[in-house]
Amino acid sequence: MKAQRIFLWLVAAMFFLCSVHTRGLRRCLISMDIHHIEETFQEIKKTIQAKDTFQNVTILSTPETLHSIKPLDVCCMTKNLLAFYVDKVFKDHQELNPQILRKISSIANSFLYMQKALQRCQEQRQCHCRDEATNATRIIHDNYDQLEVRSAAIKSLGELDVFLAWIDKNHQGPSAA
Repeated sequence: MKAQRIFLWLVAAMFFLCSVHTRGLRRCLISMDIHHIEETFQEIKKTIQAKDTFQNVTILSTPETLHSIKPLDVCCMTKNLLAFYVDKVFKDHQELNPQILRKISSIANSFLYMQKALQRCQEQRQCHCRDEATNATRIIHDNYDQLEVRSAAIKSLGELDVFLAWIDKNHQGPSAA
């Protein structure tokens, strides 16, 4: 009887620690108001997507990318995609309209802020990168690199709502309320 109690206590403790660890990974971005970024993007979405000449091509929405990411890979994948947008997409996109440019700059600054938050999580060893996240990131980069740079930047900006919805879904938790 005593052995059963110890076993049940150990199982409960492991379950608790795993759930705390998973929630800890999701807390890395909770302080950022994703809905504000989504609203900013919605203001420019039609203009950006109207410039997209490859309507039948996708960079983020393939089954192997965001939809297959497991909870343990959320932090890493978020970190990788933020870097993708900051280091590639925002730099490659050339916008002439000053209003659109201001909105894109606002989104880019929010992404930089989120990158810093994730950097702190990574320093605390809460953001691990497994093969699945690395492979999904590589697929996204390969999809991007298959298009001409300007077209790839426009396509990726047009799919920003996919990434933002994914962040919102995967980084909500008790502390998000």
